[in-house]
Amino acid sequence: MQGPALRRVRRAASACTVAVLAACGAGESPAPDRDRSILLDPTHPEWSVHAPPVSRARVETSKRAFVLELRREWAPLGVDRFYNLVRLGFYDDARFHRVSPGYIAQFGLNGDPAVTAAWRGHTLPDDPPRSDNRRGTFAFAQMGANTRLTQIYINLGDNSRNDVEPFSMLGEVVEGMEAVDSLYSGYGENSGSGMRQGRQGPIEEGGNAYLDREFPLLDRIIRACIIAPVESC
Repeated sequence: MQGPALRRVRRAASACTVAVLAACGAGESPAPDRDRSILLDPTHPEWSVHAPPVSRARVETSKRAFVLELRREWAPLGVDRFYNLVRLGFYDDARFHRVSPGYIAQFGLNGDPAVTAAWRGHTLPDDPPRSDNRRGTFAFAQMGANTRLTQIYINLGDNSRNDVEPFSMLGEVVEGMEAVDSLYSGYGENSGSGMRQGRQGPIEEGGNAYLDREFPLLDRIIRACIIAPVESC
C-alpha cells in the first residue's frame, strides 16, 4: 500500500489515537450522573451492567493521563465490575496509595469513608485465573479466594513471581505507561500498602482527608471514564 491509500490509513490511525486520548466527555459511554447515592448502594442495578467485549478506560491523574484496555474474555466478572466502577465514578479523586518502583502501582480505596463502609463485604467471586503479571497488565488485588473488591494494581515491571497466585488480569495499559511510571513512590509501603498487610484501616476510616494529611505527596485520579470501544476506531 502506498500513495493516497497509505495516507488515508495513517490519518485513520491517528484519529483513533486522538479519540482514545481525548478528555472524558463526548466520547464517554452513556452513564447516569455520578450520583453518590449509587456509590453508597452496591446492590443498585447500575452495578450489573455488562461491559462490551473490549473497551477502554481513560484515567486522568495529577501527573498525566493513561488508558487501560479491558478484555472481558479474560475475566468477565472482574471486567464488568471494573467497567462499572469507572463508569459510575467510584475512582474519581482516589489516591494512588501504594506505589513501589518497578513493582506495582495500586489504587481503589474510595476517598469517602461512607462509600468504603457501604462496599465492605461486597466481594466478587473469582474468575478463572489468568495470572500473567507482565509489565502494564492490571488486575484486582485480593487476599485469597473470592476476596476481590475495588482495589486495582498495575504491574510496573514483569512480576512473574506473582504468577503462582490466582490473579485474573483484566487488561493492560495501552497508552501513557510513562504516566503510571511517574506516580509518586516516595512513601512506598507506608501509605497503605496492600490488602494483605493489614495497614489500610486508617484509609478506610479517614478517606482522603487522612491520606492528604499524612501523605500529601500522593498522586491522585482526577477522573476516570469509559471511552469508546476499540471497535469504533
